[in-house]
Amino acid sequence: MTQKIIPVIMAGGKGTRLWPLSRAAAPKQFIQVVNEKTLFQETLERVADPAIYEAPVVITNQDFRFLVAEQSRAVAATLSGILLEPVARNTAAAIAAAAVFLGKSFGENAILQLLAADHDIDAGEHYRQAITTAREMAGLGKIVAFGITPTEPATGYGYIEQGSQLIPGVYEIKRFIEKPQIERAQEMMDAGGFLWNSGIFMSRVDLLISELQTHSPDVLGAAREAVEKASVDLDFVRLDQASFSSSPDISIDYAVMEKTQNAAVVPSSFEWSDLGSWDAVWKLCQKDDKGNLVVGNASVLDTEGSLILSRHSHLAVQGLKDVAVIAAEDAVYVGRLEDAQKVGRLVKDLASRQATAKLTQTHPTSYRPWGGYTSLMNDQRFQVKRLFVLPGKKLSLQKHFHRSEHWVCVRGTAEVTIGDQVMCLRENESVYVPQGELHRLYNPGKIVLEIIEVQTGSYLGEDDIVRVSDDFGRDTA
Repeated sequence: MTQKIIPVIMAGGKGTRLWPLSRAAAPKQFIQVVNEKTLFQETLERVADPAIYEAPVVITNQDFRFLVAEQSRAVAATLSGILLEPVARNTAAAIAAAAVFLGKSFGENAILQLLAADHDIDAGEHYRQAITTAREMAGLGKIVAFGITPTEPATGYGYIEQGSQLIPGVYEIKRFIEKPQIERAQEMMDAGGFLWNSGIFMSRVDLLISELQTHSPDVLGAAREAVEKASVDLDFVRLDQASFSSSPDISIDYAVMEKTQNAAVVPSSFEWSDLGSWDAVWKLCQKDDKGNLVVGNASVLDTEGSLILSRHSHLAVQGLKDVAVIAAEDAVYVGRLEDAQKVGRLVKDLASRQATAKLTQTHPTSYRPWGGYTSLMNDQRFQVKRLFVLPGKKLSLQKHFHRSEHWVCVRGTAEVTIGDQVMCLRENESVYVPQGELHRLYNPGKIVLEIIEVQTGSYLGEDDIVRVSDDFGRDTA
């Protein structure tokens, strides 16, 4: 019987290279970029074949724990565990913790596939063949990298130079190469034998742990202790903060792959992109006869070679060429596609100014374990939100010191607790929640409950909340 692979999905990054859609609190793996499913959900479906894979383990930032749980539930994905990083420590510490954790659950001979949650991959025949070949090589005692045959002299990716063949379809790794300048990238394309480094790896647990011990013992020591002292919180495993924080902040490439003598690479031509910029999105997707990729609510006229995307306001674009126009709920980005790699500089500038910093952090729509809310209107003394509560979910029993709330039910049926009173709130009915009164909202129905909430008071910040009881393990008084 062929040994199954355990996917380790790294979903903790807070990148903003696809701004304004991606923000620190809603990075690209958890947003709908072009398709209806998020990149994280597409990653879950890519490793869902029970003939090949065990249930995956996800390692993520603790701020994203409910996004991971809810988006997994939405695609009916079973997980082997969700590990929560208390602080960001790059990929080496995350992978080491996952290896230690899964070694205890599945044994030291288990084969792991390490992959990012925010890549776009065509999981067709070429991909499946690469998985089969890599699994064979991993079983023979190699840490196997997946190298992608370049289709252009890309400067946004690292490269791998392949060496001699080990077995059919697998080669030694001569060296890893940092993201090159365009001239060097073209030279490697012309020479052949150079591959894009996809950041996907496969290895036996025991070999990965052994190589970490040899080349980065501080990383492994911190990971072991973080797993040993971890606590279980609902469906999550919280890695110990003090232990995990002591790990060096380095990538798995620096920690192991560039030092080990037990590395190999599987070259493959399956379609792959890390979707690290808007021009990468444009290149990856099918375009119209004018070379435009138009997504969502948008119209174009006399426009060529451009990416136009909006899921909210209707964009009308005329007379432009080779540009990206991206509309979020509260911000619009316009720039040349050739400058898409520089969006990070723009985001840093926005983040440095008080007036625009929030645009890099959060969306008007925020997600919570019970559903979420969209901020519709803000002023100094009032705020209007649309709450959406998933079937069977309830908010915490809570109170506010500085604001009152008015709830209007516009869809579904709500069970409302205010003080000692419990009532049913139906469509077109409303209720008032006085300042300082304990209250709770619950959706007992089978459809999403929608509430328009009007907050009034002297302070409307999200931190004006005292939780008395909570189903999701959040802090209570």
